[in-house]
Amino acid sequence: MRTPTRTPDRSSRSLLPDRPRGLRTGLLRGLTVSTVVAALATGLTACGGESDAATTGGAAPGTVTVGALSNGAARRTDLEVTEVKAISAELPKEVARKGRLVIGVGALPAGFPPLAYMGQDQKTLTGAEPDLGRLVAAVLGLKPEVKNSTWENLFVGIDSGKVDVAFSNVTDTEERKKKYEFASYRQDNLAFEVRKKSTWNFGGDYRKLAGLTVAVSAGTNQEKILLEWKAKLAAEGKKLTVKYYQDNNATALALTSGRIDASFGPNPGIAYHITQTARTPEPTRNAGTFSGAGATLQGLIAATAKKGSGLAKPVADAIDHLIKSGRYAQWLAAWHLSNEAVDTARVDPPGLPLDNS
Repeated sequence: MRTPTRTPDRSSRSLLPDRPRGLRTGLLRGLTVSTVVAALATGLTACGGESDAATTGGAAPGTVTVGALSNGAARRTDLEVTEVKAISAELPKEVARKGRLVIGVGALPAGFPPLAYMGQDQKTLTGAEPDLGRLVAAVLGLKPEVKNSTWENLFVGIDSGKVDVAFSNVTDTEERKKKYEFASYRQDNLAFEVRKKSTWNFGGDYRKLAGLTVAVSAGTNQEKILLEWKAKLAAEGKKLTVKYYQDNNATALALTSGRIDASFGPNPGIAYHITQTARTPEPTRNAGTFSGAGATLQGLIAATAKKGSGLAKPVADAIDHLIKSGRYAQWLAAWHLSNEAVDTARVDPPGLPLDNS
């Protein structure tokens, strides 16, 4: 067990965005050694921390395959998607002229499943994020070109114009709006993971945590929230025990062995781990979600483009088309992320405030 660290004051951070929650919290459970080695190899051979990610082929024209090569993390689904002229007409002329959409993903070196990681062929970038980028490109009538890089180089790519738009689990924040424009597409949620046989459910009420032992990663947003709930319960004369473990495997073992009642972390990482435990003697399940932005604001994950690029509007309209056509729901369901669905894509919606971004 390690001592919890104080969550840094986000208002004092530089304009370089934080790593995605899936990376910052270490919820890369079930990641195989071969996957890590392949991803590291890709990172080492990429110039400047970037790589041109391989894309899956073999699908019929007008078909985008989601969940390919996911190593069991998703249900492979073929979706028919064609260009919508009214939306592609909104594209900036320079993007429309080149005929391709350069999609940035910051998943080097090891990825963050199920959102972006090396597939089972050890060369193809798979995950919910690049899949949505390809779906959006199809609606816009553009050829998708996925560029994988480190998290830091992802934003260097956007700033320099080498990347048109990032689909990389980027949280919409007021701080980031100083440099970027957004098109939201997914809720930014935390979740509780419990053993499948457990009858406990969160239900959005911190008081239900009374008497439980919950694991969390130190120095994270979810730790900050959990410790706030612990303090509230203590003021009410109730106890919440918070545990810290050295790594994800230790946390998973503590959960399945019954030493903790639940673990608290990013919803996508938990969704991934649930798929990995599904056929084991101790399967797990999701016991409820909570906004990563806290009780007063629903956090949002958004496609990210350079401010003033004019891409947020057509990208948002493309996502809305996918929502209305049902393809968006199929994409989320394939990756077991239906509990992060939004009703509509929004351009530059309210983000995490400056004192918490």
